[in-house]
Amino acid sequence: MEKIDISSNIKGIHLSSCIMNASGALCSSEKELLNLMNSSSGALITKSCTYYPRIGNEKPRYFEWSIGSINSMGLPNLGIDFYIDFFEKKDINKPIFLSISGFSMEENISILKKSNRSSKITAIELNLSCPNNNIEILGYNLKKVVQFLTYVFHISKKPIGVKLPPYFTDRHIKNMSSILNQFPISFVTCVNSVPNGMYIDIEKESVIIRPNQGFGGIGGKMIKPFALSNISKFYSYLKKNISIIGCGGISSGKDIFEHILCGANAVQIGTKFINEGITVFDRLRKELIEFLEKKNYKSINDFKGKLKTIDK
Repeated sequence: MEKIDISSNIKGIHLSSCIMNASGALCSSEKELLNLMNSSSGALITKSCTYYPRIGNEKPRYFEWSIGSINSMGLPNLGIDFYIDFFEKKDINKPIFLSISGFSMEENISILKKSNRSSKITAIELNLSCPNNNIEILGYNLKKVVQFLTYVFHISKKPIGVKLPPYFTDRHIKNMSSILNQFPISFVTCVNSVPNGMYIDIEKESVIIRPNQGFGGIGGKMIKPFALSNISKFYSYLKKNISIIGCGGISSGKDIFEHILCGANAVQIGTKFINEGITVFDRLRKELIEFLEKKNYKSINDFKGKLKTIDK
């Protein structure tokens, strides 16, 4: 039987598998990063890092139920120096994406300058979409996005992508695409958690997480329709040399197929990775290959972005 090719390419960056972790999901500590390096994921992305280490919000700050998850983590991470030092000491066998989420323009620029000096960092994912760090979600302020990207590309020496929040109107996606098309963006990751959600413990008659009075970002199966719609819309508006990394609601090989059908080059796994652990990448890889065999597809390029609409 002919081998099924699920490798991918993100603006010249080769991924042996189109499946990788999502930033924020078990990618903060040395142990977690080592697990990802030794896994079957096609690439590794770090927890969104700040300049200095952060403890994050008080616990409980994460909760999962049958169709979703809620979190208000508060960007717990070990700081940029840890991530650079960690990778500098390792033999790297896959692309390394560094996620950045500083609390100010100055902090982000400082982190970028440090990352430029590391030969082990393949690309940068700028988090414009953190739903619970007590500051404005930058991805919803298009004027500030222009200012931010203008600064970034003056100093960047590495491929740059942006992780976006979910958008709920065609106009917002079209306007954001118009901005991104003006810059040498390598990739767009969509979507991050749906912000400002809430889950209630009916027995205690209480919210389920402590920070922000119980409000947090919603992920998991229930956000897949928003992820798919955003991927499809961005695929239609972005320049074709900008890759899309799909994220949101993936728990099976069929879910990966849907993300790629809508236009994604690769996918990130968040909630299901937290729930299932490192073996999730082996399972999803196997399920995707088996599904493509049934569909008689030989690679992801055979169907990427070929979502059909129903003609009148």
